[in-house]
Amino acid sequence: MEKLVTSLQTPSLTKAELSELLYERIGLNKRESKDMVDAFFDLLRDALAAGQDVKLSNFGNFQLRDKAQRPGRNPRTGEVIPIRARRVVTFHPSQKFKEQLQGGAEASVPLVVSGTLPG
Repeated sequence: MEKLVTSLQTPSLTKAELSELLYERIGLNKRESKDMVDAFFDLLRDALAAGQDVKLSNFGNFQLRDKAQRPGRNPRTGEVIPIRARRVVTFHPSQKFKEQLQGGAEASVPLVVSGTLPG
């Protein structure tokens, strides 16, 4: 199901929209759809919080990366400010996903994120 861009805001796909797509395509009731989306993101979040990488076949990998403390600069004043060490999540798309983004392979489900669902 393609989504049309209807605003100048940054495109996004919300959890509510994912739930609605499960409801429409798979036939789960709306409560089950919402619970399934919430459970998926809870599992993803919990695995990353536990220090595990998350690999989704034909989509990509979510990995944790520790960034060291480094000097930063306040752009307004030019003052040097230390940026604390922190842990960040990175995403690396799979080769198949990269090919779909570049148009090298037809996506089985066209997805243009943002806006409203047609119909």
